[in-house]
Amino acid sequence: MQHFSLSDILSAEKQFRTNLINCLSGVRTAQLLGTQNGAGLTNLAIFNSAMHIGAHPPLMGLIFRPRDAKQHSLANILETGVYTLNSVPTDRLASAHQCSARYADDQSEFEANGFTPWYSETHAAPYVAESALRIGLKLVQNTDIPLNGTMLVIGEVQEVWVAEAALETDGNIRFDELGAAGVGGLDTYYRFEAAARFPYAKPGVPPVSLI
Repeated sequence: MQHFSLSDILSAEKQFRTNLINCLSGVRTAQLLGTQNGAGLTNLAIFNSAMHIGAHPPLMGLIFRPRDAKQHSLANILETGVYTLNSVPTDRLASAHQCSARYADDQSEFEANGFTPWYSETHAAPYVAESALRIGLKLVQNTDIPLNGTMLVIGEVQEVWVAEAALETDGNIRFDELGAAGVGGLDTYYRFEAAARFPYAKPGVPPVSLI
C-alpha cells in the first residue's frame, strides 16, 4: 500500500491533493441542487456533499465551498429559503456533470443542459423532472466553518417524491432501482448495485441478508 503522511498531503501538487482527499469519503449519491432567485431565474448545480443530519425532525445538510467563490445556488437559497435535491439519472451523467460549469448569471443550467424544471403545488423551488427521487427542503440553519471558510447548510425536508418501484414497504429506498448515480471524488460516477440488506443487528444472532 502507498502511504501518505500529513506532510506528504500538504506538499502534494494541488490537483492531486484535491482529488485524493475528495475520494477518501468514498462513493456518495450524486445530487442535482435546484434553486431559483427572487426573479424566478432557475439554477441547477451538481453536488456530492449531501448528508443525513437526522430523521426527527427530517434534516439534510450540504457543504458549500468558500463563500467568496461565485455561488449562485447558495445565494438563491439564502434569498428564497427553499431548494430541492434530485437524484442524477445514470443515463444523463454527461449533462449532469456539465451543470458544474460556470455559466453566466442570466443562464439557467436547466435549459443549457436539457433538464426540465418541475414544480409541485406545495414547494416553490424547481425540481428536476427527469429525476426518480426529488426532495424539497427549507433552509433552517447555515453555519460557517472557520477552519476552511466553507458553510454547512441544513435544510428541513418538506416533501419527497420517489419512484414507486424503488420504495419498499418499510420506507427503505433502493437506489439501484432508482437508476440513480453515485459519485466518487469530483468527477467519477458509479452505478449502484445492491449487495445485501441486513436486519437490525443483535448480539449472537447471525445476520441474514433480506435481499
